Amino acid sequence: MIRTGVIRSALAAAMVLALSACSGDSSGNASAGTAAAERISVTITSADGTKHVFNTERAITREQQDRGYMYRTDIGPDDAMLFYPYPAEGGGPREASFWMKNTPTALDIIFIRPDGSIARIAENTIPYSTDQVRSGEPVGAVLEVLGGRTAELGISPSDKVSWPGQGGD
Repeated sequence: MIRTGVIRSALAAAMVLALSACSGDSSGNASAGTAAAERISVTITSADGTKHVFNTERAITREQQDRGYMYRTDIGPDDAMLFYPYPAEGGGPREASFWMKNTPTALDIIFIRPDGSIARIAENTIPYSTDQVRSGEPVGAVLEVLGGRTAELGISPSDKVSWPGQGGD
C-alpha cells in the first residue's frame, strides 16, 4: 500500500510539474516567467491624415525592454510593441540602440521623438543580427512593428504617433 501511495504521489507531482510548464499559448511564443503585457492602441497619423492603429504590447520595465520581441514568431500585421517610457529607468530622451539578437522575425523599428513625431524608421531589420540599430537622435519612445509594414502603409519620418497616457506616465 505504501508503494502504491508513493507512486501515486510521484505521478501527481509529475502531472503538476507538466501542467505548470504549459501555457495557454499553444504556439510556444509566450514569454517564460513574465506576466502578460499590457495592451493599448497606438495610432500613427500620416501627413495626409490617414490613421493606422496597432494592437500594442507595452514594454515598460527594463526586463520587458531587454526582451522585446525576442523568440517571438506570432507577430501579426497590426501588432506592435511600444517601449515607453524609454529608457525604462527614466532620465529623459536619449539616443536608442536596438539589436535583433534572438529575434526570428524581421521588424520595422520606429524611433519616436518626445513630441510624438517619428524621427527614423529602421525598415526590415535583419533577424538574429547583433548589429546596432540606432535612432540617430534622442528619442522618448520606440515602436516595433512587423518588418515591411511601415512601407506597406506609407508611414514616414515626421508622421505622428499617439497612445493613451502619452507624456503622462
